[in-house]
Amino acid sequence: MTFRKDHLLGIEHLGPDEILAVLDLAEGYVELNRGPRKHADALAGLTQINMFFEASTRTQASFELAGKRLGADVMNMSMQASSIKKGETLIDTALTLNAMHPDLLVVRHPQSGAVDLLAQKVNCAVINAGDGRHEHPTQALLDALTIRRAKGRLHRLTVAICGDIAHSRVARSNILLLGKMESRIRLIGPPTLMPAGIDSFGVEVFEDMREGLKGADVVMMLRLQKERMDGGFIPSEREYYHRYGLDAEKLAHAADDAIVMHPGPMNRGVEIDGTLADDINRSVIQDQVEMGVAVRMAVMELLARNLRRRRAA
Repeated sequence: MTFRKDHLLGIEHLGPDEILAVLDLAEGYVELNRGPRKHADALAGLTQINMFFEASTRTQASFELAGKRLGADVMNMSMQASSIKKGETLIDTALTLNAMHPDLLVVRHPQSGAVDLLAQKVNCAVINAGDGRHEHPTQALLDALTIRRAKGRLHRLTVAICGDIAHSRVARSNILLLGKMESRIRLIGPPTLMPAGIDSFGVEVFEDMREGLKGADVVMMLRLQKERMDGGFIPSEREYYHRYGLDAEKLAHAADDAIVMHPGPMNRGVEIDGTLADDINRSVIQDQVEMGVAVRMAVMELLARNLRRRRAA
């Protein structure tokens, strides 16, 4: 089997063959999810715990649905009301959970590296559902599946990632994944929203939206992450939309068959024109949501296979 990891902590340590193994398995789950019977038994007898230290709607619902469709016993922990608030450390929480013998642990945390720390303390498979500004690997994988289904390939595309790059773990994971697939990556946004050390990312950087979008096959918009901003990163939302919000006029500079993406939740009229977001001929935003369930099912099945193999050894 080409997927060899015990955990999914990021895209950085996945090989191209492992990425394709997830996408290929997920294709089958897309069809399952569209059918009348949406259940399989790949996780039958296993326990999945979702620990979200940050609020989430799409990601948590997607993981919960994915686990239930694969037959797992799924528990959602409300970390906002947990022992963490009473002073318990993350490691103590991990040890407490480990004593309950879970099989899959899905974790979202506001601090970069927290999920990796948890993975070192438990005897189950850990999936990173987003940690700080570090990574969001399943989002990049579902984006990759969406792109591959829309464009017929992942290799050697021109992908423009636009907006709040500095605060985006989605951007980082996509840069890593698309780079492994030899795609050309352009980052577009104001200098205040570009991360430090951008020159080492192996990407092209543009301040001008129209210039950056020229000939792009994929236009990936990002959410303005105001909750991570502690200063004046943009003059105003109105000015930001004028310069960096995607509308039909700016999109006209991309390839004629370019697709439009957004990880959600969207700020309509700030990052993207609402009409364009709903354009079924260009927007694949709802496809991304659909692919998310299938990709997370595939990731959990592959990790469960490796977990069972280790335990049987």
